Amino acid sequence: MSLRNRNFLSTQDWSLEELEQVLESAARMKRREHGKPLAGKSLAMLFFNPSLRTRSSFELGMVQLGGHAIALAPGRDAWPMEARPGVVMDGEAEEHIQEAANVLSRYFDAIAVRSFPKFQDWNEDKQDRVLRAFVRWASRPVLNMETIVHPCQELALMLAIREKLGEPAKKNFLLTWTWHPKGLNTAVANSAALISSRFGMNLTILRPPGYDLDPMFMDQVRENVRSSGARLTVTDQIESAYAGADFVYAKSWGNLNYYGNWEEERKIREPLRHFIVDETKMARTNNAYFSHCLPMRRNVKVTDAVADGPRSLLYVEAENRLHVQKALLAEILG
Repeated sequence: MSLRNRNFLSTQDWSLEELEQVLESAARMKRREHGKPLAGKSLAMLFFNPSLRTRSSFELGMVQLGGHAIALAPGRDAWPMEARPGVVMDGEAEEHIQEAANVLSRYFDAIAVRSFPKFQDWNEDKQDRVLRAFVRWASRPVLNMETIVHPCQELALMLAIREKLGEPAKKNFLLTWTWHPKGLNTAVANSAALISSRFGMNLTILRPPGYDLDPMFMDQVRENVRSSGARLTVTDQIESAYAGADFVYAKSWGNLNYYGNWEEERKIREPLRHFIVDETKMARTNNAYFSHCLPMRRNVKVTDAVADGPRSLLYVEAENRLHVQKALLAEILG
């Protein structure tokens, strides 16, 4: 099936067959079974937030496939940008995304966007205005490099799962909250829940009381589980959550009840350091693999023994970012 000229905003927008097609292509890319299908093609990458793996893997992927990528950081080496429609632009922003997206569409074959929430008002942030503005005004495909979800990380994770566990359906996937000294974006947690349930894994979400993911994502997860016949468990019971897990995925995320009010959240977060992934908890699993999206605070989210152990897939998943993004770019632009 053709994926040419498609936006890639969320894996939920693509069929399971289309996602399988990308993963199969990524596996071939990982074996270096590709030529230069993107010769003469170009990608604009807009980073409203910092990046290490995302920028490196997208830029290198374009080069390896014969194309070219340019990274722009609005507010640093590009004008500060406004996303809201109909706004009076008398603040910091010098350029509206309406103009930026139209101009970049005349230069490039695709536009990729990385824009985190502002952590002030979740009802505003969940609108994903920056990404949606580029989709509205661009005449080229738009790819999500992480906003309120991280779909490329999802594909890298699923490729790692398939490489190590084979068919993912009915395997037990544990998404565990971990302590962190500050509140973080829920994007990777949202994405891990979406992709594991989409591929039919039995999903357990371990989190302290009050740290539930937004219903807009949990409703999608429940639909995925219903469609695949898998199970969903949401719990704060650490020992039972780890029991029988085939794959453990660690991530910290903020409490949406305290969104934009970190000083208050910090008070309830401080006693929760025991959610760290350690050897004792991993011993309760079904000899599970462990992974994390990176960056990762060692001995805060996970102990060195687990992170550096033989079942850790930190670097496998990170490498897979390169291959799944090459596959996406080739499918969309090739």
